[in-house]
Amino acid sequence: MKSIPLILLLGAGVLVAALPTIAIETAKPELVGFSSERLQRLDQALNEKVNNKELAGTVTLLARHGKVISFHAYGQQNLANSVAMKKDSIFRIFSMSKPITSVAMMILYEEGRWLPNDSIEKYIPEFKNLMVYAGENKDGSLILEKPKHAPTMGELMTHTAGFGLGFLDSPVNTLYKKADLFSAPDFKDFINRVVKLPLDYQPSEQWEYSISSDIQGYLVERLSGVPFAQFIDERIFQPLDMRDTSFAVPKEKRARLATTYQPDANNVLVPMWADEKESITPVMPSGGGGLFSTAEDYWHLAQMLLNEGTFNGKQILSPSTVKLMRTNHLPNNLRNGNFGIGPYRMQPGLGFGYSMGVLDEPLKVNSTVGADTYFWIGAAGTWFWVDPTNDVVFIGLSQRWMLAPGMPNLEGMSHALVYQALVSPAK
Repeated sequence: MKSIPLILLLGAGVLVAALPTIAIETAKPELVGFSSERLQRLDQALNEKVNNKELAGTVTLLARHGKVISFHAYGQQNLANSVAMKKDSIFRIFSMSKPITSVAMMILYEEGRWLPNDSIEKYIPEFKNLMVYAGENKDGSLILEKPKHAPTMGELMTHTAGFGLGFLDSPVNTLYKKADLFSAPDFKDFINRVVKLPLDYQPSEQWEYSISSDIQGYLVERLSGVPFAQFIDERIFQPLDMRDTSFAVPKEKRARLATTYQPDANNVLVPMWADEKESITPVMPSGGGGLFSTAEDYWHLAQMLLNEGTFNGKQILSPSTVKLMRTNHLPNNLRNGNFGIGPYRMQPGLGFGYSMGVLDEPLKVNSTVGADTYFWIGAAGTWFWVDPTNDVVFIGLSQRWMLAPGMPNLEGMSHALVYQALVSPAK
């Protein structure tokens, strides 16, 4: 079964007193169909996870009809220094970077820079001679064959182009591990390493979570002529007032950075790392998992998507482009339960759009979210969803490594606790 762990999805100090980055319009839940009393169950559940030491802390934001009706911080941002979690705490969002990278790609799509049916090699000529893994010889050497068709841009956007990531137990992914792609000093070296690796399968014949979003980051830079980090800052973060989202946390903001934890052998949460390089923007920023953000910032992005491309009067994408992003593009033969990542299996009811999962028939996968909800998560316990049927956005940011034992299913729990409180969906 093709399935890989939740990885690449996905500072201590005295906290400086700070308010959320901008004033948020708030509303009583009852005005938009929610029950205040029932929403308390979400607060109770998250506080319980903190009190039981399953989490150090988390921040959640719930909005309907563009109005925030629940915005809370729970627990602590840093356990050692007893720093309380704040609404504007900054988190490593890992794979929640992927939808942002895809928004950048769709901006370029709207400018006529690429089309989904174009071959990737049209824009990255180095990919012209990619080969495909087809088995092994008796001596252990790989059998390689030509692709039945050159992998396309649309396949790149949906993780069906044939690329790997390096975390599956397979011959090609072993080569990915040896290539150590994410140690590349810049995009040029990254691409030069990738072209030496075979595709793991024939394009469009499987779904495998991959380096696709990192290749997209390179494409944004190549197609626009602007460094990737600069492009998304100027074209996405600044227009959406995402002032705390970037590939680095400046020194003046480090006191707001949530420490990432994992349990030790005694199930005690301990910091995973203390990396001073967080203040330095990398030369090769990872479009697949390199961004930091806040709950409020990410709400701006998600609300823009729910608003069919606009937020606070700024038009980022057109409605038709957003629909292209959030529509399932996997054929039925790939939605057979054999392909997935972590808790997700591509199956009837659950598919994949452009760098986001799509619940086109959520009841088939035992979820109460609205039809056509799209979503994704990050490896350090971050998650979001956008529900166009019920006009709902939810952002959840935690700081506990998902691969570690005992990680609670925050996404599934929040689905249940949010929608049990939506008592008047027609409002």
